[in-house]
This record gives sequence, C-alpha cells and structure tokens, in this order.
Amino acid sequence: MVGVNETRASTRRFRPKVLEFRGVSSTKVLETFPNPRPGREFEIAIACPEFTSVCPKTGLPDFGEIRITYVPGDRCIELKSLKYYIIEFRNRGIFYEAVTNEILDDLVAACQPRRMTVVGDFSVRGGIKTVVTAKYEQ
Repeated sequence: MVGVNETRASTRRFRPKVLEFRGVSSTKVLETFPNPRPGREFEIAIACPEFTSVCPKTGLPDFGEIRITYVPGDRCIELKSLKYYIIEFRNRGIFYEAVTNEILDDLVAACQPRRMTVVGDFSVRGGIKTVVTAKYEQ
C-alpha cells in the first residue's frame, strides 16, 4: 500500500473512503461507504466468478472464483471499485495462495471489518483443483 487518500463527496450522506494500492501495471482503488447499520451485526457475501490471473511459472492464464464474506465494521466495500480492483489481477503473475491473501489484506485495510473470509476457488489445471481460504478476525 503506497498511500491512503480520503475523498469527500459533496453530499453529507455519502462519504466514500478511497484506498489506493500500487500494482504491477496500474493503480488499484478500493472505495468504501459508511455502514448503514453499524450497530447491527450482519453478513455480506460477494462472489466474483470470473476471476483471472496468470501463473507465474508458466505464464498461462489461471481461472477461478473469489468469494468474499464479511461482517462490516464502520464501512462497507463499494462493489464497482471492487470489480475494477479484481480485474487488475488479470495480467499479473501470482500464485493462488498469494492472491487470496493479498485480496484479504487489501480489503481489510480498506474497510476494517469485524470479520472477513476470502476464498479463492480455482479451476482444475493439470488434474489438480485448489481452494485457498484466508480469514481475518478483529
């Protein structure tokens, strides 16, 4: 993480918090917004079924699904920025274990959840299927 840059919207109701991460090819931005029910514990589940990255050993594309489940603290993840953040991995050489943990670290830094689990469920390659689960608890 290179820098944290908070922006304020013109309206008092929506104040996005923006965290910028410098990637290999460009800047990834994760935006958040205030939790509409901070006093209530509830779970948010997000599925990114078209995740792609590149195998750092072979240069071949890797495909899978990233599943994010979290109980928000004061902020929630803005989905459009999450989509663009996930797309940034498309041309990046990274192992399954590293990408799953990096996504968890970046999302925790962006929204400070009470709990979060990121599951990288990767497609079969060479007869081997891999599922990586990374967890955070406050």
